[in-house]
Amino acid sequence: MEGEDKRMKTVGIIGGLSPESTIKYYRWLNDGVRARLGGYHSAKIIIASVDFGEFVALKEKDDWQTQATLLINEAKGLERAGSDFIILATNTMHKMADQIEAAIQIPFLHLADATADRVLNANIKKVGLLGTKYTMELDFYKDRLKNKGIEVVVPDREGKEIVNSIIYNELCHGQVKEESRQEYRTVIANLEQLGAEGVIMGCTEITMLIDKGDASVPLFDTTKIHVEQALKTIFE
Repeated sequence: MEGEDKRMKTVGIIGGLSPESTIKYYRWLNDGVRARLGGYHSAKIIIASVDFGEFVALKEKDDWQTQATLLINEAKGLERAGSDFIILATNTMHKMADQIEAAIQIPFLHLADATADRVLNANIKKVGLLGTKYTMELDFYKDRLKNKGIEVVVPDREGKEIVNSIIYNELCHGQVKEESRQEYRTVIANLEQLGAEGVIMGCTEITMLIDKGDASVPLFDTTKIHVEQALKTIFE
């Protein structure tokens, strides 16, 4: 086993969107490498952590191009620093994934692709999608799933507002409230009534609040799925 870590690729993470989810990525990547190699081994990681507040303000202005430019600059910096591939530690910012991927020479692991593959492997063709209002309302994420033959349903207007508000006002600040868990359970139950055979937790912070015991259908943790794909790539 000694020396096996030399075969590891270095993962570049664009993080800070929010810091709560980036912490999970860092911990789980290191846990995964340690589980495989044992001893004192850990993952080779380079993190570019941005100011979440800056991006929230730009989203509120509907200024996606500036956000794309900022993320592209971070991706290029990770590439120059020696990353072998890049992951973006957030669902919503995958709206700019194609622009980021086109600007770098190293691979970009798309979170929605990894999630879609996991959904299909579970023989599920219709899923509910939870996330920020941007992820639930815009097409960038849903189309990625639909292109793989997966039907997507989202909460009604009230449900979207509940899910989005809890993400930004509580989870992104590290707050986990039991009453919010109950509200999420209600939203998930409504998605099940719409025929969802599973539910994608399409925001990296949602797993702070709910887990498999909060639904009667499978829940797909996009953070864990993304990390598992990254770990596979590290050792390829």
